[in-house]
Amino acid sequence: MKAAYLISLLSERGWTENRTNPDLVLCIGGDGTILRAIHEYMDQLDQLSFIGIHTGTLGFFTDFTEDELVSMLECLKSKPSMEEYSLIEAFFPETGNTLYALNEIRLESISQTLSLDITIDGDYFEKSNGSGICVSTQAGSTAINRSLNGAIIDEGLSVLQLVEIMPIAHRNHHTLRNPYVMRKDRVIELRSEPMREVICSYDNLKYKLQGETQVVIRLSEHRVRFARFRPYSYLRRLKNLF
Repeated sequence: MKAAYLISLLSERGWTENRTNPDLVLCIGGDGTILRAIHEYMDQLDQLSFIGIHTGTLGFFTDFTEDELVSMLECLKSKPSMEEYSLIEAFFPETGNTLYALNEIRLESISQTLSLDITIDGDYFEKSNGSGICVSTQAGSTAINRSLNGAIIDEGLSVLQLVEIMPIAHRNHHTLRNPYVMRKDRVIELRSEPMREVICSYDNLKYKLQGETQVVIRLSEHRVRFARFRPYSYLRRLKNLF
């Protein structure tokens, strides 16, 4: 109903709905709605921008609430500033598949211990035994990464963060166990025995591995653009979390 109402308001003001090749994507819901929209238009990200309209409190990617539809339409008359976020990508050399995410890439297993050799920029870092690994962006630092006790990264910082998921630790085996926040140009390589009971989660989507032994994770050249029509308070949005 809210979407139909918004479409009618836009039509009255001369806007045309085009779900195939839009210039501006209006998302009504929450941050999850925006993630779904980003993946729906993944092959068109260089041609469009997003505006989020939250049906609750303001999220990290939403600028307006559902009670502000009319004032938002007035804002559309002005020129917005563009805020860009780099995507993160996971490349599987054996299959040639590449997955993209805005928040995080997770390699995880719930049925058995996942043993991963972690290499960063060609240097061996550690062997992780546990339920998996989460690599997040600044944008994703407040999502799954936060629930894994990862660090919240301030706005404007382009970094990667690596966090282990339920790592196993005893006197014969232990790892860093702390969040590792690293430069944006780092390349993380994960190797293991053929992974058949492992899921690669990327944002709200999942990919079941078919026996791959290697995945390369890095920041992508692809970016998501958000049209900002008014000041964006990161601290205000952060306070909504607690």
